[in-house]
Amino acid sequence: MANSQLTVVQILPALDSGGVERGTIEIADALAAAGHRSIVISAGGRLVSELTRSNSDHVTWPIGAKHLRTLALVRPLRQYLSKVGADIVHVRSRLPAWITWLTWRRMNPLTRPRLVTTVHGFYSVNRYSAIMTKGERVVAVSNSIRDYIVTAYPQTDATRIRVIERGIDHEQYPFGFEADPAWIARWRKETGLDSKTKVLMLVGRLTRLKGHEQFIALIKRLQLDGHQVHGVIVGGEDARRVPYAQSLYAAAADLPVSFLGHRSDVRELMSIADLVLSLSSKPESFGRTVLEALALGRPALGYEHGGVGEILKALYPIGKVESGNEQALFDRVRQLLLAPEPVLNSDALSLQSMQNKTLNIYSEISQAPRY
Repeated sequence: MANSQLTVVQILPALDSGGVERGTIEIADALAAAGHRSIVISAGGRLVSELTRSNSDHVTWPIGAKHLRTLALVRPLRQYLSKVGADIVHVRSRLPAWITWLTWRRMNPLTRPRLVTTVHGFYSVNRYSAIMTKGERVVAVSNSIRDYIVTAYPQTDATRIRVIERGIDHEQYPFGFEADPAWIARWRKETGLDSKTKVLMLVGRLTRLKGHEQFIALIKRLQLDGHQVHGVIVGGEDARRVPYAQSLYAAAADLPVSFLGHRSDVRELMSIADLVLSLSSKPESFGRTVLEALALGRPALGYEHGGVGEILKALYPIGKVESGNEQALFDRVRQLLLAPEPVLNSDALSLQSMQNKTLNIYSEISQAPRY
């Protein structure tokens, strides 16, 4: 990347949890480490302290609030971007993207920041979502997302699209990782599980799209089939969907299923899992938890659509299951419980690669001709 310092402003609704938020932090870390000025604008959240520890600045604005008054941020944002001398503005969510675009289009084309957008998901296809294709560079987080962009928005100039798969830190998720014996002892004591019980894990907040109902049904069917299994669901309740969470608790009341809520020790939990599953009913844009499990050397299964399908095809093909086919899911899980298929060591899809490719885009666009 060029040696000149860049000022990069990333904009998203909040910094609580999730793949978009994690990616923002990771790029902020890379910018600061490379000597650039890193700024993030959001409504704040639990990850702000992590962001600022790495020498990035945070500006607290309700830029993702779905109110008409959010439009009042257009003028202050224009003034702020000019004040800090922003070279790049990188937006990662639709409403902030609209506010940013309304700001950006009325700035001087010869001096305004270069605009980068990242398409993080399979948004509903409409004019509102189309804003994510307006960047001078459009980042797709998987090949599946690139295909979605060119199909749903054929007017998008494909030469502006860059595929940058999300990545993980293989030092944080080393192959063959074993949890600390004291952690394992606490886990055994808390759950009462012995080493003979097969642990199946699903990671994801309690929303309908994540496949919790299918997971609970799978555990029930495996138990009836004579397997000694225990299902572990990692992910907190969605405040807007409490009745759904309660329905899951009721469905699993008499089954060997534990709801662990939000956890900071997901790596350790994955390391003791016999299978990590991804059962989203709609395609995931990437599939970070599947990649994390495989990086640790733990088998992962998932429906073969979207980014999850891409990862499994490349790194653990036996883990692919026809999307939505619960019989095929049961058969494959049963097969792997009876005859585990080892995971091969791979450093594919690394965090460092994702960071480097993103910073290279910043360098490229900062030097590209203006139109």
